[in-house]
Amino acid sequence: MRIDLENEDDDDSYPKPVGRWTVFYYGVGHMLNDVTAACWFTYLLLFLTEIGLSPRDAATVMLAGQIADGFATVFAGELIDRFGHFKIWHGAGSILVAISFSSVFGGCLPCKILASCSSLIETVSYSTSAAIFNVGWAATQVSHMSMVNCISLNSSSRVVMTSCRNAFTMVANLSLYAVALVVFSSSKATTHADIENQYRWIAYTSIFIGCCFVGIFHLGTKEPRLKICVHGTSNARISWAYWFKKVLYYQVGLVYMLTRLVQNVSQAYLAFYVMDDLQMAKSAKALVPAIIYMSSFFVSVIMQEMSWTGQRLKAYYSAGGIPLGILRGRHPLFT
Repeated sequence: MRIDLENEDDDDSYPKPVGRWTVFYYGVGHMLNDVTAACWFTYLLLFLTEIGLSPRDAATVMLAGQIADGFATVFAGELIDRFGHFKIWHGAGSILVAISFSSVFGGCLPCKILASCSSLIETVSYSTSAAIFNVGWAATQVSHMSMVNCISLNSSSRVVMTSCRNAFTMVANLSLYAVALVVFSSSKATTHADIENQYRWIAYTSIFIGCCFVGIFHLGTKEPRLKICVHGTSNARISWAYWFKKVLYYQVGLVYMLTRLVQNVSQAYLAFYVMDDLQMAKSAKALVPAIIYMSSFFVSVIMQEMSWTGQRLKAYYSAGGIPLGILRGRHPLFT
C-alpha cells in the first residue's frame, strides 16, 4: 500500500482546504453504488424467491456475489494502488454495476435465449450477474475512497469530503425507498411478470439516479495526480503483508465485519419478516426500511454532537451492540 502526496504549491507549508464544489463533486461519486447496494440487500432475496427460485438457490446467488466482492476488493485495491487512474477504475466499475444490476432485476436472459426456465440455468445466470455486479461495485468503491488522499493534503478537507460522501449515502438509501414506495403503492403484482415489472422499475430508476450523479462526479472531479509529501520526502512503499503483522488490523477488521454482518443480515431479511410474518401491505417493504434508516440517521446526528473519548466510545459500542445481539437472537426473524 502507498500513501502518495503532492505539494501543489511549493510556497505553502500547509495545504489549503478544497472548495465546496470539489467536496460536492466528490461526495456524489458513490451514489450509484449506494442506491444499488440498498436495493441489493433489501430486495434481492425477496425478488428471487417471489419469481420462483428456491430459498437455497436465492442464497446461492447472494453468496456468489459476496465471494466475488471479497476477492475483487483485494485485487482492485492492489491494482489501483499500483497503477493509479482512479477515474478510469471508477468509470469502468460503474458501467459494470449498471449493466449487471439491470440484468439481475431485468429477468433471466439465458433462459429466454435457451427457451428454458430450469432452476439451474436461472441460478447460474443470476449468480454470474451477481458476481459481475460485485466486481464492479468493489472497483468503484475502492477507487472512490482512495481518491481522498490525493485530492487534498488538508486533513479537515478529507474529513469534510468523507462526511459529504456519507451524507449522500443517506440520500441514496432514502431515494431508493421512496422509489420503491411509489412502485409498490401504485401497482399490484399478481403474477411473476407483474413482480418482475415492479422490481425492474425500481432497478432502472435506481440506475438512472445513480448514473446521473456518476456523470456529475466525472465532469466535476479532475483525475488526481500521485502526490509527494508536503515536506518533500516521499513515503516508502509498504508491502501488503505488513498489515497482517499488526494486531490493530485484526481488531478493526473484526469489529467492522461483525457490524456489517448484523446490518446486512437484518436488511436482507427485514422484507421477509414484514411480508410473511407481519402480513403488512406491500408498501411496507419500502416504508419500514425507510423509517429504520431515518431513525438511525437522527441518532447518528445526535451522537456527532457529543464529545468522545476512548472509554466512552467503547462503552457506547458495547451498550448498543450487546443488547442488539440479544434482541436479534430472540426475535422471530432469526429463530
